[in-house]
Amino acid sequence: MKKFLFLLLSVMVALTAVGCGSSNQASESKPAEGGNAAPAAKTPLKVTLPTWTGYGPLFLAKEKGIFEKHGLDVELSIIEGLAERKQALAGGQVDGMATALDVQVTLAAAGVPMQVVWLLDDSFGGDGIIAKNEISSVADLKGKKVAFEQGSTSHMLILTALKQANLTDKDVEMVQMSAGDAGAAFVAGKVDAAVTWEPWLSKASQANGKVLLSTKDLSGIIVDTVGFKKDVIEKRPDDIKAFVASMAEAMDYWKQNTDESNEIMAKGLKIELAEFTGTVTGLKFLHKEENKELFGDGKGAIYTSTKNAIDFYMEQKLIDTAPKPEDVLNPTFAGGL
Repeated sequence: MKKFLFLLLSVMVALTAVGCGSSNQASESKPAEGGNAAPAAKTPLKVTLPTWTGYGPLFLAKEKGIFEKHGLDVELSIIEGLAERKQALAGGQVDGMATALDVQVTLAAAGVPMQVVWLLDDSFGGDGIIAKNEISSVADLKGKKVAFEQGSTSHMLILTALKQANLTDKDVEMVQMSAGDAGAAFVAGKVDAAVTWEPWLSKASQANGKVLLSTKDLSGIIVDTVGFKKDVIEKRPDDIKAFVASMAEAMDYWKQNTDESNEIMAKGLKIELAEFTGTVTGLKFLHKEENKELFGDGKGAIYTSTKNAIDFYMEQKLIDTAPKPEDVLNPTFAGGL
């Protein structure tokens, strides 16, 4: 009897031990409550851009962990063609775009609600028209083959220059191609002139050419910006606020760490360091203070620039609907820095 009781007691102890062990194992495999579980992955904020020196600060903010510091996961993608970038934006593949202010106007006019939240730079010699040496003035472009991307900032630049020379785009033979391809086509001798940007402006002399006119002559026309779709801003205001704060910090970092920053931005844009540093001088980069001033709580100079772009495109019948500057610009985030 004692032997039976002993065996029974031993089985009960063993079962209890197995039960406790199972309970402990389940407890260990289950994530602990109260914040010890891994945080949910952050939804990326996707921004597309072409290869252009002015967009370098985006790569600086990413590579130095500034976006991450502000709680953001930002994905940057380079898409050279404007039409392809617009398609990616309209199709929801990206949330925002780094592009010129007047392009943001055409997006709004085309029914893609966008709002500019950050101003990157004002072109001051970084964009222009290159032409063969025998072409001495814009008036001499009459009847010539000129390459540029229609419906883009380059189009606005050439139309402005032609208008000043009492010409229209009907007076030149337009060749449709992206700004980069236009520069390459000129250097290859395939066109008489091209509307493009650096480094192609500097390369004009390699092809018996010169810079006929640049944004030094027409400053304030081309302002590089970052804008996001309106629904993204409405759904993710904290992320947009963090994005703008990151850009402000990146600009400060660049000022304090110039050489390192230049290398990071050139690498991000996949261009040579000498090419990057050689083109920076053609741009007036805008920091936190300039952004706050230009937005001016909805009354700054950037509103006048936007209105000028809207009026110009309407006059040229390149857009059918005139958006309001207030529809294109959102001063909330830069103004709150």
